[in-house]
Amino acid sequence: MKPLVYKKSRKVRGMEPVRHKLHVAKGDTVRVIRGEARGKEGKILHVYPKQFRIVVEGVNVVKKHKRATTPQGESGIIEFPAPIAASNVMLLDPKSGQPTRVRRRLDKDGTAERIAIRSGQPIPRVR
Repeated sequence: MKPLVYKKSRKVRGMEPVRHKLHVAKGDTVRVIRGEARGKEGKILHVYPKQFRIVVEGVNVVKKHKRATTPQGESGIIEFPAPIAASNVMLLDPKSGQPTRVRRRLDKDGTAERIAIRSGQPIPRVR
């Protein structure tokens, strides 16, 4: 009979998952620069910083077959936008509407402000 061998867990207790610093936030208007939906624009609906992914309206729309959870519930095929990698989108410049890279600048009161590199205009936060 083989001796019992306990496998070591891959997860280390006490460690928190990495939260990536994203150049975009919920409510921003972005343009997709890579992938099947290249060139499409849309608003960010949801941000997942731990997975480095975002959900953009009208981009990567997938169909899911949903079964009714209760006898009175609805079932059928639903369409919804699935997450894409945050590196596949660029923020739009507020002045020209073209995709731009983003720089951060600290104000005198200590709040971080995003600056569009293309025009130098500040990009307002949408809350």
